[in-house]
Amino acid sequence: MKREDVAAFWEANAEAWTQLSREGYDIYRDALNTPAFLAMLPPIAGLDGLDVGCGEGTNTRQLAALGARMQAVDLAPTFIRHAQETEAGAPLGITYQTADAHALPFEEERFDFVTAFMSLMDMPEQDRVLSEIARVLKPGGFLQFSILHPCFVPPYRKTLRDAEGNVTGATIAGYFDASEGQVDRWIFSAAPPERQAAFAPFAIPRFHRTLSWWVDAIVGAGLTITRFGEPSASKELAEAVPTVADTRVVGIFLHVQARKP
Repeated sequence: MKREDVAAFWEANAEAWTQLSREGYDIYRDALNTPAFLAMLPPIAGLDGLDVGCGEGTNTRQLAALGARMQAVDLAPTFIRHAQETEAGAPLGITYQTADAHALPFEEERFDFVTAFMSLMDMPEQDRVLSEIARVLKPGGFLQFSILHPCFVPPYRKTLRDAEGNVTGATIAGYFDASEGQVDRWIFSAAPPERQAAFAPFAIPRFHRTLSWWVDAIVGAGLTITRFGEPSASKELAEAVPTVADTRVVGIFLHVQARKP
């Protein structure tokens, strides 16, 4: 799948995604994935940061609230419009622009750190994106990103439940099958039926790679892996937010931190 096709899919998703996520229906992000990502993040106050694949800007704003001077890019103009409107209403000093992560519009060694929240797995040439990120990082700077876990969310995954609806495991297949734009269609399951019915399901191109591919690509970009994270809900969180209870059984997300020598 070509990059312009990916951009078209995400532009078509952007309005529904913005509305539903801002209404609180992106439960995995808000309850587990982003808090775990921020807990793993090194101190960023006073640093220059870039958020790649920023969407409508919720996570970028959390980084700015931690004291970073943020810029952010996304390839969907509707996402950027919503992010800019929010920034105008409640300024945090964030600069947003529409841009393709395969060709970042910044000079070399511009940023102290780069983040990518759940965006890299949806890009067709991830090795090229990683090289671009390494290019704009200052020496000693770091990249931290989250993706669907390559081992546990390959092209085929079916969640297994008992008679009471509790998650007991998952069936997975296709781990070694590189996905060149497999389109997954879904919508936030936490949204009530009337809100789901108001929008077409998201159509999300995926570019699955194995864990070893990711390691090789990160190292090939000249970065040194420093940390892995695999968020799992605590017992207390799973009881309070049952949607994320399945992460106690089988992982869904992988967080990676890497540094430029």
